Amino acid sequence: MKSIGVTLAATIAAALLVAVGIAATTWRTDEGRPVMTEERVPEAPQVESVPAAEEQKEEPRDPRFIGSDLLPGRETAMRVPETHFVKGTPLEGPFPGKATAYFGMGCFWGAERLFWQLEGVHSTSVGYAGGTTRNPTYREVCGGLTGHAEVVKVVFDPEQIGYDALLRVFWESHDPTQGMRQGADLGTQYRSCIYYVDDAQSELALASKERFEAALTTAGRSTITTEIRDAPTFFYAEEYHQQYLGKVPDGYCGIKGTGVTCPADFSKAKSSKAKDIVPAASE
Repeated sequence: MKSIGVTLAATIAAALLVAVGIAATTWRTDEGRPVMTEERVPEAPQVESVPAAEEQKEEPRDPRFIGSDLLPGRETAMRVPETHFVKGTPLEGPFPGKATAYFGMGCFWGAERLFWQLEGVHSTSVGYAGGTTRNPTYREVCGGLTGHAEVVKVVFDPEQIGYDALLRVFWESHDPTQGMRQGADLGTQYRSCIYYVDDAQSELALASKERFEAALTTAGRSTITTEIRDAPTFFYAEEYHQQYLGKVPDGYCGIKGTGVTCPADFSKAKSSKAKDIVPAASE
């Protein structure tokens, strides 16, 4: 009689679970080990209701303007290799007789490869710039509390390739209208940016923006959101980020342009050759 009573009680309890739709605990086998999982007991069919409006993802705000909660960082700089993994040239410099440019265009892995493949580019490296946190880590930058963007440092020979040519590659290889994102990469660190080192680069950057924005408008695209300002302190990223796609050729690359061509006539406004050379002492 006792066993019959226990069975009857279990049957009644199971029926109550089905009636109210309470989550029941079940067990499954995972590689020979019993693992407890939560499964929802099926409920009675409901009358289909009007679906709610799809929840809109909030665009990330620029952390430089949301208060004083940015991380302070540290004084110790990130250790990086002495030489470029692909080109074999120095990674940190100094680079006498060479010019330097800084671009942010989404994930820096694909952006760096784009530039190191150009004839006349002497060296490239990736890092963080535009924020306030000193010597940040990748995890901190992704957390949105450093103010930094992912940036590529491009060291080039101005006798072989001009700053105007680098700008055309920059504009045509990503979408500069997306604000705090680039494609599927969402976050303030993925914003489009140009950090110029002198007046010559500034004039060319602004002139190219004006001409490319006109081309984008003609193509039915939005206005440019690229941040253009004087170059802030550049903090090198971790060693494994440097020339990442040279080490992992099939790794993730989010580079994708708009299909709109950047007009070349902006370069007539100011020649960048021999005028955008950064003194070795500033490196």
